[in-house]
Amino acid sequence: MNIDKVYEPQRFEPRWAKWWIDEGVFAAGDKPGATVFSLVIPPPNVTGSLHMGHMLEHTEIDVTIRWHRMIGDNTLWLPGTDHAGIATQMVVERELARNGVKRQDLGREEFERRVWEWKREYGGAILRQMIRLGASCDWSRERFTMDEGLSRAVREVFVRLHEKGLVYRGRYMVNWCPRCQTALSDLEVVHDPAAGNLWRIRYPVKDSADYLVVATTRPETMLGDTAVAVNPADERYLRLHGRSAILPLMNREIPVIADEVAQPEFGTGVVKVTPAHDLNDFEAGKRHNLPHVKVIDEQGRMTADAGPYAGLDRFEARARVVADLDAQGLLAGVEPYSFALSKCQRCKTPVEPLVSTQWFVRMKPLAEPAIEVVKDGRIRFTPENWTKTYFEWMYNIRDWCVSRQLWWGHRIPAWHCLDCREIVVAREAPSRCPCGSSNLEQDPDVLDTWFSSALWPFSTMGWPGDTEDLRKYYPTSLLITGFDILFFWVARMIMMGLEFMGDVPFREVYIHALVRDAEKQKMSKTKGNVIDPLEVTEKYGTDAVRMALLQGAAPGTDIVLSEERMVSSRNFANKIWNAARFLFLKMEYSGIEPAIPEFHGDLRAAPLEDRWIFSRLARCAEQANRSVAQYRYHEGAQTLWHFFWDEFCDWYIEIKKLRFQENSGLTDDWRNVLTVFETALRLLHPAMPFITEELWQRLAAGSASRPKSIALAAYPQPRPEWQDEEAERAMGLLQEIVVSARNLRAQMKIDPKQQLDGVLYARDGARQVALSEAEAIRKLAGVNLEVSAAEPPQTGAALRSTPEFDLLLSVPMAQVEAERARLAKEIAQLEKLVDNSKRQLANGAFVERAPAHVVENIRAKLVDYEAQLDKSRSALRGLA
Repeated sequence: MNIDKVYEPQRFEPRWAKWWIDEGVFAAGDKPGATVFSLVIPPPNVTGSLHMGHMLEHTEIDVTIRWHRMIGDNTLWLPGTDHAGIATQMVVERELARNGVKRQDLGREEFERRVWEWKREYGGAILRQMIRLGASCDWSRERFTMDEGLSRAVREVFVRLHEKGLVYRGRYMVNWCPRCQTALSDLEVVHDPAAGNLWRIRYPVKDSADYLVVATTRPETMLGDTAVAVNPADERYLRLHGRSAILPLMNREIPVIADEVAQPEFGTGVVKVTPAHDLNDFEAGKRHNLPHVKVIDEQGRMTADAGPYAGLDRFEARARVVADLDAQGLLAGVEPYSFALSKCQRCKTPVEPLVSTQWFVRMKPLAEPAIEVVKDGRIRFTPENWTKTYFEWMYNIRDWCVSRQLWWGHRIPAWHCLDCREIVVAREAPSRCPCGSSNLEQDPDVLDTWFSSALWPFSTMGWPGDTEDLRKYYPTSLLITGFDILFFWVARMIMMGLEFMGDVPFREVYIHALVRDAEKQKMSKTKGNVIDPLEVTEKYGTDAVRMALLQGAAPGTDIVLSEERMVSSRNFANKIWNAARFLFLKMEYSGIEPAIPEFHGDLRAAPLEDRWIFSRLARCAEQANRSVAQYRYHEGAQTLWHFFWDEFCDWYIEIKKLRFQENSGLTDDWRNVLTVFETALRLLHPAMPFITEELWQRLAAGSASRPKSIALAAYPQPRPEWQDEEAERAMGLLQEIVVSARNLRAQMKIDPKQQLDGVLYARDGARQVALSEAEAIRKLAGVNLEVSAAEPPQTGAALRSTPEFDLLLSVPMAQVEAERARLAKEIAQLEKLVDNSKRQLANGAFVERAPAHVVENIRAKLVDYEAQLDKSRSALRGLA
């Protein structure tokens, strides 16, 4: 059977990735009576490219979906992408800017056409990358959040929410990004630690020599102050209630109001009130009917109401305002101050709180049932600690600003009558306003990207139609996603699913962790520690990178990914490849055609190694199934690694080499070996799909009745009848005898090819194993053993003792003398190191002056030196 000598995954991975799609291997289908298992992909941005977080997420989803497919479930993994309003518009605008063109030069319709053109040409990159990396989605069902069907669902949801009074339009304080030129929801704002200043400003009290001192981190906003506030219970300022202050620099009279926005224990207990530029001040302004003076506009520049500072950038204005206050003696002080700076999540521009007319969704009525379904267990979070985080956000939820001042996205289905100012919300464009006018203009804003994403589990299956897919696959079974979109997406899907489908969108939510670098640092471009999944999969193979990720994927624990771990995983894949190559070559030698053999199933008369490996295979299958079901991917990966490398390759195949004979045909030895190998490939397939498909197809080439892909073969289930405690105990003794002999040979530096004699002073169990497996011991350890029931000698040139046996090897005297000399030299060196360490630690002055970590390091080394010294002295005594 022809198989490449070297494992080169790049030669076959692209072929299988394409073949799986061409053959429809991953298509959800009709399986009468089968359990349905469905999930939807967290849709990546259409502008995106795979990063390591995606690869972890997709690997965990893929392992899960392949396992469910192989256990016989009717599985659906539904793929697609998000239109990513702000991100996509920014990409296209940058391309236009290279040619000196702005979107306003094109007009809205032409700009939208250009974005669709860009999407068709470049927007599928991330999906092509997913296909290349083996994601087993049903690619015939790929969706896009601005598909016609999904757009219809978006309009339907908006109209229904409006009809229930849950969508409204109003003036409110919003987060405004001067760079993206749009409002942002609270979740689209990040709060980064920043070092700034706290300025203390004197506000003269009218008709008095008194001043009120207020503190602010944003002195440029004082130009828009319309009051100063003191707490009504603060006795220091009772005399000023109802008085007025003079706004510095602007010489405008503003009232002193009594309001709880001022906290007596904070600073001087006096705060400036700027209703147009601060949320708390906005609310205080409503309580006291204060005017709004907008001094910063949507571009982040000062308005005409800023007086002499009009036209300045907001940060330029800050410097000018501070300088002028200082010049007029109104700056009471300045001190360094650390605070959280609010920035646009997308472009990192500091956001500006502005009062604006926007569309909002009332969230509390939607949140209440979404809280209950998690309380009563209809949705379960893993790890469970995310439940508390979910509740904290849902109990404190605020109305959602859903309008964005963009051109790319789902345009809000509302039309403004230019005659009567009525707003008509409708599923389709109305021809007339209820007033009779046909002079209608659609609202220019689009919906927040997350609005359409919130409908993803049911809009992708045909809602608002009553489709077969919805009846079969909704609610979905599971959602695997990152914690960073728990509120952006997960919570909103729960609310929308309950509101429009009357049921939860998924039964379980598994929150995966972050992928960190070898130093446990978060990956970021600024740190230069980003690992590109496309580069490392090309270098090490997709299967190796998947296995490296899975080995660290314990629930609730961030994954440390290093080059060393990927190299190790590639070595594991290479080990499997070499084992397969050995078997395929030996099959030719033994005259066996490639095929999956029929297993007889009776192991009672089988050799020890067969009874042992089938018992270990049964335990491996049990653990592998349990690990995927419980999202303990790391345990499954480690179990499979241990079985393949440590048990199947290092022991079972090595023993079976002694059994294979030329032109033997399909003996029981071969039947058992191939059964174990084929079963193990199926166990490993969800984790390492490419290498297992490649090897399984070669092995199964002559099997008539088999699935066309290993992905459609049955996943091995636990077989209690294979479990054999006695065989595992006996094999454990055989391994211990062989390892003891190998260790003694290595310790004495004896040529591995040199055959030795020895005596095994064995208790009952070890004696039986040594007698029945003498040939295996001779081949694997290079030792001809005499088995004795007598008491062992107390010393010997090469003696190894265990509770089950004592092994004495006959070693040439020259090697004994060489070993004695080596140990004597080693002991002398260690004694010197121990003395030096003790001398340092006994020196009180040194211990007091030296850094603590240096002293601790010496103490730790002393413990190691003493342990090594005891071991070497014991070995020397054994040579007596």
